[in-house]
Amino acid sequence: MERFKNSNYGFQKSFGRLFTISFFSFLLFLQACYSFTNSSLNPDVKTIQIKDFINNAALVNPTLAQQFTIDINNRFLQRTTLKGATENPHILIEGEITDYTISPTTISSPVENSVGGQIQAAQNKLTITVKVHYENAIEPEKGFDRTYSDEAVFSSDLDINQIEASQIKVVNDRIINKIFNDIIADW
Repeated sequence: MERFKNSNYGFQKSFGRLFTISFFSFLLFLQACYSFTNSSLNPDVKTIQIKDFINNAALVNPTLAQQFTIDINNRFLQRTTLKGATENPHILIEGEITDYTISPTTISSPVENSVGGQIQAAQNKLTITVKVHYENAIEPEKGFDRTYSDEAVFSSDLDINQIEASQIKVVNDRIINKIFNDIIADW
């Protein structure tokens, strides 16, 4: 009986080693077939230049263009292996902010103590629209001109400083995610 137990243990040990080796071999095979970075950029693409975005919206937030430019630069330089360049970049991104609006979306019931029963907005919507020009010197056919827009709904109780501190960041991040995915992931 003791002999049988030892032989069974040896089989389990051998099977465990075989399974572990097979599993890791399979993972290496998958990694060779599929890139886990989801990047569709040509490996020859090494440099990027992101020019300052200009704010051409009718309603101008004085820090929006500068903050958008900084945030999009950070996204590409921190999440890719691309290096910043000022001359002859492999990738060029430039654009402008074409719309920045704050508008009421949900109306509350009449305010009791207001003269004439005026109505007050219960929620507002911040919308930002950005026009982007993208050039790829290595693969020119991938270049594009696109418009990206996103919005955030917020309580009308918030003042403009609270909106700019939180909601603009949220909308900028969403727009930058879309741009990044279109260029890097090619989704």
